[in-house]
Amino acid sequence: MDQAEQLRNIIKASSQPQRSLARVITVTSGKGGVGKSNTAINLAVQFKKMGKRVIILDADFGLANIEIMFGTVPKHNLCDLIYQGKKISEIITWGPMDIGFISGGSGIAGMSNLSKDYLTYIIQNLAELDEMADVIIVDTGAGISDAVLEFLVASGEILLVTTPEPTSITDSYSLIKALNRHPRYSKEVSQIKVIANKVANVEEGKLLFEKLDSVVTRYLKIPITYLGMIPQDSQLAKAVMQQMPVSIQNPDSKSACAYELLAAKLMNKELNKNLTKRGMAAFFSHIISKR
Repeated sequence: MDQAEQLRNIIKASSQPQRSLARVITVTSGKGGVGKSNTAINLAVQFKKMGKRVIILDADFGLANIEIMFGTVPKHNLCDLIYQGKKISEIITWGPMDIGFISGGSGIAGMSNLSKDYLTYIIQNLAELDEMADVIIVDTGAGISDAVLEFLVASGEILLVTTPEPTSITDSYSLIKALNRHPRYSKEVSQIKVIANKVANVEEGKLLFEKLDSVVTRYLKIPITYLGMIPQDSQLAKAVMQQMPVSIQNPDSKSACAYELLAAKLMNKELNKNLTKRGMAAFFSHIISKR
């Protein structure tokens, strides 16, 4: 029995009848500095305002954007669950509005070498997140590293944040191209939704998407959709400096209203009727399995 089959059996054995599955949304970008982590945090706030239970997994290893923007320092991270025997409840830090936050640490790559018993322990703990959250937002690193791509191929829902800068558009294309080349990527399973950030107006956001979409359609033949835009907003920059999500500090600002609209689209049942929720245990089993 290969490890992939072993993991599927572990998940099946640890799952409960009628157990609800969290919706896992992965936020990524082709380069740094485009507002990826800001997008993850403010969408979490907007989902919380809609009555959803939300947990953010900071998978941007080596950086601490989420905890800095939340103004909190976690005592534990995912490595403590994997290697130190901590329970999932012990590694969650609760930020503003009781939004959960898990620091990823840097040890996920070694999970594929763990024993069956320990994998069972980890998967069972991760499955508890499905009971604790309606939405889990995974904030990946920027770029096309192997770690980023592993998170993306495991995700059924990818939010790609880009800006009007030519380098950002080029890097977004490079990320989609690298994802398309990954042996476990499936365009039928993973939906890519583009967010145009730091744009002057609605028209510029649509134009940005059309530029990216035309190249992706021509050369990669991968379907991508346009989720919406976030405008340039001095209030957003001010909130970042004060380590507070703009959706909390200034909920009537242009950017906060844009995040509210994006969150509403993501929760629109008609727009997301083809989306399949797989839960956090299945998400991670996909990452650590060797195929």
